Amino acid sequence: MSAPRRAPANELRWVDYADPLVLPMLRELDQEYGRRYGHTLGDLAEEMRRERERFGPPDGGLVLLLEDGVPVSGGAFRRWDADTAELKRIWTDSRHRRRGLAARVLVELEREIAARGYARIYLTTGWRQPEAQNLYLSTGYRPLYDRSRPPEEVGKHPFEKLVARAPS
Repeated sequence: MSAPRRAPANELRWVDYADPLVLPMLRELDQEYGRRYGHTLGDLAEEMRRERERFGPPDGGLVLLLEDGVPVSGGAFRRWDADTAELKRIWTDSRHRRRGLAARVLVELEREIAARGYARIYLTTGWRQPEAQNLYLSTGYRPLYDRSRPPEEVGKHPFEKLVARAPS
């Protein structure tokens, strides 16, 4: 008889955008954008250098969900305006989807965004990402587009969510 399978050790970890742990996320997002839209993030090392400051404190951040030290989901935010944070790079490893991991990442991002004093979250997702659209709808994000229009006519699908600012 085999030993019972142990559940993976999960950890939410805030990291620098240039941390090597971010590479699996960026690689898979890059490939997915290429397949779905025909464009990529470009040189990932340059992407990490270029965006590091915008996704770093005090205005932004990046969180990864690790299982046994391996990134399986993550997401980032940056300042959109004085009251609004913009979500970017929401990702779950394709081998770990449909487990609610992205929703866990969103909860952590929203908590941190509120703690940083933002009152609103804004994001866009593509018309070829219905699973992302469903994630945002199911977690309380309000679509800022006409949902009766065909997705390809809408183009980028914008969403927003109001958050309660953490007390000062």
